[in-house]
Amino acid sequence: MFVFRLAALLAIFVAFTMPAFAEEYEEGVHYERLSAPQPTSTKGKVEVLEVFWYGCPHCFRFEPYLERWLKRKPENAEFVRLPGVLRSDWEVHGRAFYTAQLLGVFDTVHQALFDALHLQKRKLNSEESLRDFFAEHGVDKIEFTKTFRSFAVETRIRRAKTLVSRYGIKGVPAVIVNGKYLVSNRMTGGNANTIKVINFLIKKES
Repeated sequence: MFVFRLAALLAIFVAFTMPAFAEEYEEGVHYERLSAPQPTSTKGKVEVLEVFWYGCPHCFRFEPYLERWLKRKPENAEFVRLPGVLRSDWEVHGRAFYTAQLLGVFDTVHQALFDALHLQKRKLNSEESLRDFFAEHGVDKIEFTKTFRSFAVETRIRRAKTLVSRYGIKGVPAVIVNGKYLVSNRMTGGNANTIKVINFLIKKES
């Protein structure tokens, strides 16, 4: 009798716990597995890499969701941004991104550049217009030009192009989790769901 009761209790336990272990999101439906996983730049943590373009309205609308997520992201996750240079005319904004990083003004310029392009409708799509924009935020024009055209920025742009190709990115925003999984609004259905899938994959990789 005891054995039967124990078996019944185990069956009930399994029935109630199985959904907790079932995958909440499905590969091929809510996210894609890369055909060739790529090494990450983050050691000991799960890398969450966003591929974006300043001129992309979808990236602009995704940014607030990312900012909220960053304030409460899992401790074992590391966030990285990568400018998506999918076309030659996107390169100028990639150079602006790396220039801001190298000059130590990323926190000042990043959201301001998004706002200028999408709220103020400014045409910041040339080195000259971006130089003036950076100057508005306290950057010396000579230092901007020197950095914008530097070997350091050129090297980073080449690497960004290579990574975008290896990840098989066709549109932005796109998020690569731990060099293995591609997440996009096209699959998740929206910004809020994309964040949920990112968190799911972080747990999966943990």
